[in-house]
Amino acid sequence: MSIIEEIIALTKRRGFVFPTSDIYGGIAGFYDLGPAGVLLAKHIKDLWWKDLVQLRDDVVGLDSSIILHPKTWEASGHVSAFTDPLVECKLCHERMRADQEDEIAAHIKNHANKGETNVLWTEPRQFNLLFKTYVGPVEDSKSVAYLRGETCQGIYSNFASVMASTRVKIPFGIAQIGKAFRNEVTPGKFLFRLREFEQMELEYFVKPNEATTTFEYWKEERMKWYLSLGLSKDKLRFRQHEATERAHYAADSWDIEYDFPDWGFKELEGIANRTDYDLKTHGKWSGKDFSVVDSDTNERYIPYVIEPSVGVSRLMLALFINSFVKEEKRTVLALKPALAPYRVAVFPLLANKPELTSKAQSIYHDMKKQYSATWDDRGNIGKRYLAQDEIGTPWCVTIDFTTLEDDTVTIRSRDTTKQDRISIPKLSDYIERNI
Repeated sequence: MSIIEEIIALTKRRGFVFPTSDIYGGIAGFYDLGPAGVLLAKHIKDLWWKDLVQLRDDVVGLDSSIILHPKTWEASGHVSAFTDPLVECKLCHERMRADQEDEIAAHIKNHANKGETNVLWTEPRQFNLLFKTYVGPVEDSKSVAYLRGETCQGIYSNFASVMASTRVKIPFGIAQIGKAFRNEVTPGKFLFRLREFEQMELEYFVKPNEATTTFEYWKEERMKWYLSLGLSKDKLRFRQHEATERAHYAADSWDIEYDFPDWGFKELEGIANRTDYDLKTHGKWSGKDFSVVDSDTNERYIPYVIEPSVGVSRLMLALFINSFVKEEKRTVLALKPALAPYRVAVFPLLANKPELTSKAQSIYHDMKKQYSATWDDRGNIGKRYLAQDEIGTPWCVTIDFTTLEDDTVTIRSRDTTKQDRISIPKLSDYIERNI
């Protein structure tokens, strides 16, 4: 079994990720987050928000609607140009992206394994990735709308309102976390390419002559953030887009890539210098003036935009891979404590002893006031430890009969399996000290 297959099994078994509508056979490109997955995603988003918004004076937040005025997508070019090249296998009629060479090769190999070597493809045609819907009671051309293909367009349309309602001045950024939807031709690779996913995007507005310097700044800042999450330095790299793959609006684009097993280096986050294309285009289509005036020179200009953008699910997959440790007698998700779904697990040594359960419940509820905590009283203590290791819980606290005598508990470390005996009032200090 490959690492990816083992991770898929673990994430379902431990409540991280479930196939959407699994009871009906699932639907490609969609996944549900289980109890542990919701918490991991929340911790990722909280850390991103803290780093990019809470701790900065030059970034504010936004939460725009998923459905925007349809002219938004005409102006941005999505209606006409948000496409992938689609080809169809003439042998089995499966449709695939023509630019995904590794997947095309795997498809041909599958046919070859069956003794079928006459694989032919249709000519590529462009397939639009926007999900179309309708607003109102009548489904006609006047009520056509789209689920947003990216979160940033809502930021651009609110640019003037943000400037007017806050004290921000250029340079500044608008950050947003939210769902986006792309009708991918070939979703797959587990959480890597989905049709519904969550983006964390920053649109940072600068003077045109400061765009290059700011671009380099954000490249370095974003790489530092991934290293702070515990991703291995040797598994990360920068890659500049070739001119032929760069979006038409971008003066420069780089990806931060992660080295995924079997697939190699693939995009984790995109960082683009989008120039003044977005504000200029929306200004033209809407008739609004998005220019600003430099208070020092009285120069009027349309800001350039530097955009770092990452998908939550793809980052979750990288973290699963990076933290997956398989030992002889156990499997561990060695996530950083700040990312782990549960900071601490609490359980009684014996679940059938009311006095132990009562004491353990009291400690558990105290822990929940400070951390994401979980309760477990199933099976023997060894199996509970192993289960928490797989979920990535850094510390397990066990209440036994000695606890009733001297108010001490056993706290076990996920990473070392070492057990310490400490007093209950010192639990929080112990956890904070060992983070």
